[in-house]
Amino acid sequence: MMAADSALLLGLVEEFVLGQQDRKAVDTATELKAGQFTILQLVEALGLHLTSSQPQTRGRGVQLLSNVLQECYGDLTEREVKVLIVFYENRLKDHYVITPHVIQGLKALTKCSVLPPGSAVSILKSLFQDIHVQSLMLAERSCVYNILIQLMESRESELKGLGADFVFGFVQSVDGERDPRNLLLAFHIARKIVHEGYDLGKFTEELFEVTSCYFPIDFSPPANDPHGITQEELVLALRVVLTGTPRFAEFLLPLIIEKLDSDVQSAKLDSLQTLTACASVYEHKDLAQFLPGLWASLRREVFQTASERVESAGLAAVGTLTACLSRSVLNSDSEDSLNVFLELVLKDCQHHLCEPDLKLVWPSAKLLQATSTASYRASHRVAAAVLPSLIEQYNSRTQCAQRRTLLEVLQGFVHPVTSSEEDESVLLDFRQSLCSIVFSALSESNADLQITSMRLLTALGQQTGLLLESDVELAVDHLTRLILEEGDPKVSLAVVECAGALARLHPAAFISKMVPRLKEEIFSEPMAQGDSATPSREHSQQAVRQRCVAALAAVSSRPSLVQESTPVLLQVLTSAHTGTGAFSLEEVISVCHSLQKIAEQAQDTEETGGVFHDVIPRLLGLALQAALQGSSGHCSPILEETVLSAMVPIISTTCARLQSRLAGQTASLAVSLFLDGDVSFLPENAFPTQIQLLKVRFQCWSQSQMVCLLMGCVCWLPRTVEVPQMDRLLLELEELSCTCDHPLSYTSAAKCYAGLVNKSPAGEVLDSLIDRTLKRISTELDSASSPVRTQAFTLLLWVSKALLLRYHPLSTALTDKLFSLLSDPELGWLAADGFSLLMSDSPDVLNRGSHADVRIMYRQRFFTENSAKLVEGFNAAVQEKKSGYLKALSHIVNNLPRQVQLTELPALLPLLLEALSCPDQGVQVSTLSCLQPVLLDPPSALITQLEVLVGRTLALTTSPTMKVRIASLRCIHALSRFPEHEIMPFRARVLRALAAPLDDHKRVVRSEAAVARNEWFLLGSPGGR
Repeated sequence: MMAADSALLLGLVEEFVLGQQDRKAVDTATELKAGQFTILQLVEALGLHLTSSQPQTRGRGVQLLSNVLQECYGDLTEREVKVLIVFYENRLKDHYVITPHVIQGLKALTKCSVLPPGSAVSILKSLFQDIHVQSLMLAERSCVYNILIQLMESRESELKGLGADFVFGFVQSVDGERDPRNLLLAFHIARKIVHEGYDLGKFTEELFEVTSCYFPIDFSPPANDPHGITQEELVLALRVVLTGTPRFAEFLLPLIIEKLDSDVQSAKLDSLQTLTACASVYEHKDLAQFLPGLWASLRREVFQTASERVESAGLAAVGTLTACLSRSVLNSDSEDSLNVFLELVLKDCQHHLCEPDLKLVWPSAKLLQATSTASYRASHRVAAAVLPSLIEQYNSRTQCAQRRTLLEVLQGFVHPVTSSEEDESVLLDFRQSLCSIVFSALSESNADLQITSMRLLTALGQQTGLLLESDVELAVDHLTRLILEEGDPKVSLAVVECAGALARLHPAAFISKMVPRLKEEIFSEPMAQGDSATPSREHSQQAVRQRCVAALAAVSSRPSLVQESTPVLLQVLTSAHTGTGAFSLEEVISVCHSLQKIAEQAQDTEETGGVFHDVIPRLLGLALQAALQGSSGHCSPILEETVLSAMVPIISTTCARLQSRLAGQTASLAVSLFLDGDVSFLPENAFPTQIQLLKVRFQCWSQSQMVCLLMGCVCWLPRTVEVPQMDRLLLELEELSCTCDHPLSYTSAAKCYAGLVNKSPAGEVLDSLIDRTLKRISTELDSASSPVRTQAFTLLLWVSKALLLRYHPLSTALTDKLFSLLSDPELGWLAADGFSLLMSDSPDVLNRGSHADVRIMYRQRFFTENSAKLVEGFNAAVQEKKSGYLKALSHIVNNLPRQVQLTELPALLPLLLEALSCPDQGVQVSTLSCLQPVLLDPPSALITQLEVLVGRTLALTTSPTMKVRIASLRCIHALSRFPEHEIMPFRARVLRALAAPLDDHKRVVRSEAAVARNEWFLLGSPGGR
């Protein structure tokens, strides 16, 4: 080393050690990395300081060396590392003030990739012998644990060579640790010892004791804990250790039994969940001697607990124990542990099943069901013991409540059990009796009994072999009868669910028996005219038909059933259109909803796709017939807006699920119909040749409104499917949306236009199209005398949404136009409501289900880019126009994710407080719902506005709108969470104001008022918070 370098090094050492300049350690590390000197030369330069008689001076010398090592450990040679390890091991015997720095240095050395063989063992022996870890400070203890972790990862074989001495050293080191940060490290080391094959030797119990002393974990992190350690994190880390090896069984299981006696619910839960975890690791021999004690504790927790979480954890533990015992292999000289455990369970639970009126029947049933579901062997044993008694009781009892309870208990035992392919169902011996019970209950007049029996029937149907073909047919007969005769809504819902589940498994029986019978009922002639044909009788007949339609939809999940049910529903629409069937408007809408449900739930196969590919022309043909007849005066229900709106989802759902080839055909046919009047693909083709559905003609709204069906056809196609004649189609849609005076027609045209623009490829063609459209819209909107301003606004709104969703650069121009309309005397209020449409999901177009181009976080981006414009517009607007800006702000903020609201609302607080005075009740509800979550954790800006906030919120508690009253009372309740010294001045005022809502005529309002008043009443009192 040159003289200059030597002087530099000595200077750095002197400044750090004697000058107490800590930053010189960084300079020293930098020079060492630059090659000015080596680490051993640094040690030589520190020589006098390291041998000083003053411990503090020696400590500063070791500290400098350790600080440099932490920066330069990767550059050391094996020889240097070897020398430094010997040095540090000797320093461990030095004064205690030096120890922390020595440990920091050893930690750096253990990270070296060139750590010499045997060094890991040498370091650990020195640590275990020369220092008492628990006498160190927190940081040094953490350092020791990190040294252990580092060596376990890099020198595992060397550490395992220590045998049980390593475990003993670790036990001594961790014994007494209390800091949760260090406990996580200690549990990590213990987990590696247990799971990675370290020799525990005779220290198994010591290792268990030193970790189990923390069980169950009782830890509440301090407020604003910067480390973020949770009780759950500690619990899981300890549980992995305790359940890691069967060698802990003899110690852990008695401990769990003891801790289950605790009165603390978290301790019970932790104990039960730990038992569940270890039962999945242990073998039956590890559990055998503790079964009576474990069962006694588990039975008590399930029988006596008032907590659903404890009960669920107890049942899970019972199931896991049973599964563990079921894995045992029986020998001629060994006891069957599973049988022993099941005998305990049956002895304590079986007799309670004979008392269906008493409260212990359900805990007993749940325990037995938990054991039964755990394994095939257990299910055989439990079923043989329990089912005969339950079946006998059902047949002998006469009270409906008791029989329903018994059916519900039986349902719990009818479950699939994981077993080998050749294993038969454990219930085969009881099949006939169970079917007999189900069909008997279905014949009863009690609704609850019928509902429960259908759930049991569904469970039986899920298992192979429990329902024969004759049983399925009888079940279908019963279900069909209930559909036709039972008017109870709960029974009807249960029938539909049961029929849907069974139809997926046994479609043939439903095709041959239910579908024809329901079709017959749907098309049955109305009752003869006369005195007997009362309105109530007609209503009853309509209700039966609607139940039939709902049932047809429920069973139509398999392609074979779809092919049978769909023509029936289409025939209803045809009959309603022609007037040959007495179907009401509600029934027609119900049929459309059923067709939509079939399209959503049916299996996505080529057969199903073919069926619905044929459905679309049928629907278009019916709508076109109705439209043409509507022009001549005949009024078909298909013309109704509600019916057409219900037909759109059928078409859109179908197009979204069609395979590419069929989807392309559908798009081509639909476009040719609407642009060219091509009716050749429609059934019953008796239409005139000159049809122009997108042309606006006087009093032809019945034809133009069909554009909503076009929207369903072309806007829900996958983006890979090309829509033919796109330019011409967009031109026609724009013309229709800007010139038609029929609301459904021009709104649907605008939606369709927007849906196509959203999926159009980016480029000059799209940009020029948007520019042209914006110019036309602006021309109409800027002319106060234009008769189509509303139509132009509607197109502007939907195109803005289409571009906003895909982050198109031109979307800003359109949304700026919307902001300018907030001050418009005619369209201002519509523009304010339009922001709700921009920010919310649209069900019929421009959503992810329609394959639209929807970018993530578009709402947040829109808010960030435009909130300032909204505030500026509000401040610049005249007083009578400010409410429009407040309404727009309320809609935008209310549709933001909750976390964004919490972040952004303080800046917008003045406007939101102003919105509470807005006369529009929708604005009031929206603003209150935005404020409530912020009030639970109020920013300082809110506290400074407390006077205004309390006054305006209290005023709304007497609003004529119930939703406003409820929302304002919830805000008043949230205000009680503010710092007590801030809100105490308002206490008397709030309590007086809450007297009125306490006497409100709506129960839900009175309830909210009572909750809020209780919180305010307790402010400042000893029993308050």
